[in-house]
Amino acid sequence: NVIDTPGHSDFGGEVERVLKMADGVLLLVDAFEGPMPQTRFVLQKALNLDLHPIVVINKVDKPNCRPDEVHDAVFELFFQLDATEEQLNFPTIYGSSKQGWFNTSLEKTEDITVLLDTILEKVPAPKVVEGPVQMQVTSLDYSSFLGRIAIGKVTRGTLKEGQNVMLCKADGTMQRSKVKELYVFVDMGKKRVTEVECGDICAVVGIEGFQIGETIADFENPEAIPMIPIDEPTMHMQF
Repeated sequence: NVIDTPGHSDFGGEVERVLKMADGVLLLVDAFEGPMPQTRFVLQKALNLDLHPIVVINKVDKPNCRPDEVHDAVFELFFQLDATEEQLNFPTIYGSSKQGWFNTSLEKTEDITVLLDTILEKVPAPKVVEGPVQMQVTSLDYSSFLGRIAIGKVTRGTLKEGQNVMLCKADGTMQRSKVKELYVFVDMGKKRVTEVECGDICAVVGIEGFQIGETIADFENPEAIPMIPIDEPTMHMQF
């Protein structure tokens, strides 16, 4: 799955939720503008979660672009954010999404194969944890036929269609529920499945009254995942 984060600190809670579903990160930087304030914010969150970014310097086809300077600026940003030695040793990919090519150098290629190969090589497989099922709701969807749909990553156990589960609410209460339908994300759409294993991102139909951050847990041994804290406002005003 490829997931996107908001780029601004005002979406702090959403950035953390999305990053918690990720096993790796592509840090996209403009070859002319370089790292932006939002780049610092999102990268800090990724580094704190011990993710190892792949730096993608895009738009090298722009006039007056400066990919080498931008690479040095990105390295400096990693250093300022106290990246580990392993995180500082990040791979860098150059290219142009507009022209449809990426490479480990500034030499133009025919396609984006180099980028895809780098993802396969550098992004680790999700950790598989056995035990009673756990899935934190990190996003939601809506269907006029199915109602509200909970989206998240199964972080422990296996979630099955027709399974009785417990919804661990934000206030500490438990709500009995049942998984009516399960979907995984394929290409630009969803595919219905009968079960989802640990490490997969899925959409769950049938959970009533859920809120973002709450946990879908095992019916007999419910255990909530700690709610994701949201950063304080980035601007204060005094009148």
